[in-house]
Amino acid sequence: MSKNLVIVESPAKAKTIKKYLGKDFEVLASYGHVRDLIPKEGAVDTDHDFKMNYQVIEKNEKYVRAIAAALQKADALYLATDPDREGEAISWHLYELLKESNNINGKPVYRVVFHEITKNAIREAVANPRELSIELINAQQARRALDYLVGFNLSPLLWKKLRRGLSAGRVQSPALRLIVERDAEIDAFKPREYWTIDAQLDKENQEFSARLAEYKGEKVEQFSFVDEKTTLAADKALKAAAQGKLTVSKIEKKQRKRNPTAPFTTSTLQQEASRKLGFTAQRTMRTAQRLYEGVNTGDGEIGLITYMRTDSVTLAADAITELRALIRDRYGEDNLPDEARTFKTKAKNAQEAHEAIRPASAAITPESIKQYVETDQYKLYDLIWKRTVACQMIHALFDTVSADLVTDDAPVARFRANGSVLVKPGFLAVYAEGQDDGVGDDRDKRLPPMTEGEAIELLAVLPEQHFTEPPPRFSEASLVKTLEEYGIGRPSTYASIISTLRDREYVDMDKRRFIATDMGKVVNSFLTEHFPQYVDYDFTAQLEDALDEVSRGEKDWLPLMREFWVPFSKLVKEKENLTRSEVAQARELGTDPKSGRPVSVRMGRYGPFVQIGTRDDEDKPKFAGLRPGQKMDAIDLDQALELFKLPRKLGATQEGEPVSASIGRFGPYIKYGDKFVSLRDEDPYTIALPRALELIAEKKIADANRLILDFEDAGIQVLNGRYGPYITDKAKNARVPKDRDPKSLTLEECVELLAAAPARRKKGGKKKPAKKTAEKKKTKKKAKKKTRKSSAKKKSSKKTRKKATAKKSAAGQADADPFETDSRPGHYFKTASLR
Repeated sequence: MSKNLVIVESPAKAKTIKKYLGKDFEVLASYGHVRDLIPKEGAVDTDHDFKMNYQVIEKNEKYVRAIAAALQKADALYLATDPDREGEAISWHLYELLKESNNINGKPVYRVVFHEITKNAIREAVANPRELSIELINAQQARRALDYLVGFNLSPLLWKKLRRGLSAGRVQSPALRLIVERDAEIDAFKPREYWTIDAQLDKENQEFSARLAEYKGEKVEQFSFVDEKTTLAADKALKAAAQGKLTVSKIEKKQRKRNPTAPFTTSTLQQEASRKLGFTAQRTMRTAQRLYEGVNTGDGEIGLITYMRTDSVTLAADAITELRALIRDRYGEDNLPDEARTFKTKAKNAQEAHEAIRPASAAITPESIKQYVETDQYKLYDLIWKRTVACQMIHALFDTVSADLVTDDAPVARFRANGSVLVKPGFLAVYAEGQDDGVGDDRDKRLPPMTEGEAIELLAVLPEQHFTEPPPRFSEASLVKTLEEYGIGRPSTYASIISTLRDREYVDMDKRRFIATDMGKVVNSFLTEHFPQYVDYDFTAQLEDALDEVSRGEKDWLPLMREFWVPFSKLVKEKENLTRSEVAQARELGTDPKSGRPVSVRMGRYGPFVQIGTRDDEDKPKFAGLRPGQKMDAIDLDQALELFKLPRKLGATQEGEPVSASIGRFGPYIKYGDKFVSLRDEDPYTIALPRALELIAEKKIADANRLILDFEDAGIQVLNGRYGPYITDKAKNARVPKDRDPKSLTLEECVELLAAAPARRKKGGKKKPAKKTAEKKKTKKKAKKKTRKSSAKKKSSKKTRKKATAKKSAAGQADADPFETDSRPGHYFKTASLR
């Protein structure tokens, strides 16, 4: 029997730690969170000091039972969950569950914290335990309660007014606002023309360039030359004044040092992995978690990096000593500074850990573990190892040269040439930090040796036209950096924020850049108009600061909750009266010339659509979904009216069947008679009859080839399918044996094979029966059974009517109001996925 029970979060970590602690310790995993708020209204009781109603997370219930059973045989409990607020809360939740079930029974309970999974760190943590931190627990409870109250009150508003499945969040909504505002900035951007003039020069067969810096006694700025006419006039004057040469008037030589950057924090690791490795924030954190928990490197599981959720850039003294020894041995004494480098943490409250992200041991080089780890793990470990080693190396040294070259005759002009040469690479021999958009680099740009007064041959004067560019769209790296600068959220939450924005279809990705979708813009507009304070960058950052104060014991969490909840709940109640059309961001486009009715674009349950007419008209409005690539804020009247041309009548087949093109529930299609052909690479708005007939002919051939045998009287067919020939009676499918020619099968054999085949699985799979938790529920269910039966009949007839309505209009133009019913034609069901 083990004397001590240690609880960690993951089984991988448990395996690694067990090896270090020995036979007197049993190590079990909680598999993350063990308890969470009940997923319904009232989870946070705002009338009784924000009492939080928790329940065991069902999927982890068996692990909690295993921990409780193991504790009965142990003398002491060590809670060793992750060293952040969330880890502290997991330990507390587990402690509360074990206390409620009388499993503690006076046994000592210790909280142990370590930031690297090494033998020394683990043993030292166990030898120096502490108590659970109520400050960290309250900070995490307050964070969870705030997130619940915002999400549980704002999200249902979006469901009622726009579409189910949408969400608003305390941190996700300001992040969405950043992306939407950047998109608006790009859309509103008006490019400005400007010109630059360069001199192409040659000194002893070494060509180099110089930029015009002064002309006619005035400094040349970005917009000194704004059109072709004035630029070409200057070009002509410069050539005449230079007469094929420029004279060196001044040379400046300097040495410039560049120091290494700090070791990684959670945020900088996410940014750099995005820039250099193309990893998403989620992929980075998942990979880092595995490196931290332990990887089998041939001698058992070992943790390769320190804890990956941290705001700190400091390094432990023993880690620095090891790094300096490695640098001396591997890169030489001249690459080691006289004193160890120290870095200052910029974060106001580096509460997540005491160290930066670093290798658990610098002696474990990336190449030494490459064969034992997955590709992503190797790439990320290589990045962390190099950055950490580089941060303790000597600076890089550059020789910079600036030369001024002038024309001898009037108008006197001055050109400037700049050069930079890497003299001593220092830390750059190991690691160079990635760069965001618009940031230059330090690559060598050499100038030939020159002396003042020397004439340099002018090969050409090169005027070049430019246009100013809008700010770049956010990448994951730049979004994470901006969120951190604003103080929105915390680095450990960025991966889930970005994931939520994508899952809710608020953003699309184009070349690894975020683009706000129409739905994202509408949700953001709704929140910024009606809940401006709660998507305000400063408000969100101040709330994070307040949570940090709670974690440090400087503030009580209950007054913080009241300050937030009272005005917020009042505002939510006021906004419940908003109409769906007010939220849908309707925009008038003009008047339909045929009917004289207004044309508008707005957001509906199935995505953005155009509407002709209003709900108050005698005739029902007409609806049409936007085409892929069309945006609500960019579509004009002509483009909107084009959408109502479907279905398009194209003509007829040779057999006289009418042919038309349209868009249905499953995408664009051609209809001939009562049959359909899907359009994959064709546009239903432009396809002509000849091409449609080609596709129909191809479909007929494919259908003919699909049928191998047809036992019509028995209702059994042998068909060619996607994965080979098969037998079907429309109820069951059976594979054709590999050793049989499908054409030679008899009816009797087909019947026999179908009888032995498994039943076809229904759509959605088999539902698990609901778990019965109390006799009380059973009694209530029986009491309500009769009532349900009668209401079920009513619902059933309603469903039948709905299906019939949907079927009727499935191939034609819309005639239902998308605000009131789901029975719109297939054309509009698909608009969200057609973006």
